[in-house]
Amino acid sequence: MGIIDFILHIDKHLKDFIDLYPVLVYGILFAIIFVETGLVIMPLLPGDSLLFAIGMFAAQGALNLPVVIVLLVIAAFLGDTTNYYIGKFFGAHVLNWKLFGKVLVKQAHIDKTHEFYEKHGPKTIIIARFVPIVRTFAPFVAGVGRMDYKIFLAYNIIGGIVWVVGISLAGYFLGEIPWIKENFEKVIFLIIGISVLPIFFAMVKSKMVKHAN
Repeated sequence: MGIIDFILHIDKHLKDFIDLYPVLVYGILFAIIFVETGLVIMPLLPGDSLLFAIGMFAAQGALNLPVVIVLLVIAAFLGDTTNYYIGKFFGAHVLNWKLFGKVLVKQAHIDKTHEFYEKHGPKTIIIARFVPIVRTFAPFVAGVGRMDYKIFLAYNIIGGIVWVVGISLAGYFLGEIPWIKENFEKVIFLIIGISVLPIFFAMVKSKMVKHAN
């Protein structure tokens, strides 16, 4: 099962997990959210679409919504915390890690996250929750830059709650709409498109500034 297939058909794969592992699925979901937010080398996991799908299945009674929300808020919080400390203590070394000759952490991703920080400051920890790839690198960059942990902690808690609760509830209340149920792949593309808009606008603004200079 490739990562692209998993992302585009996450509703089907999540249903399989629920059918096969009705209890263990909560641990699987916890692990996915933790890894995406906690390991800087795993930025491509489908956090937003997964949370939306979780809300859909909770609306159908296949998942316990309060339980899964609490678990995933904890996973998101622990993930960002882990990533912060990886950046703080191993940042320079991580940038040199390679697997089969390929760099695991792309400098371009780090640079984009730095741009986010320059524009939004510590609020990046919250905003980045809703931006794929950037959400994985934001706590890492915060650790590399040695952001005061008390400040990071506050934004980490707020961001984790807003992200998990917001998107899960969106799936819970919107997922039963017939068009959404029948066109979930299109919904995934829409979610991805909306979530990358901040990156797109930042790139456009950066190019406009360069041309102006």
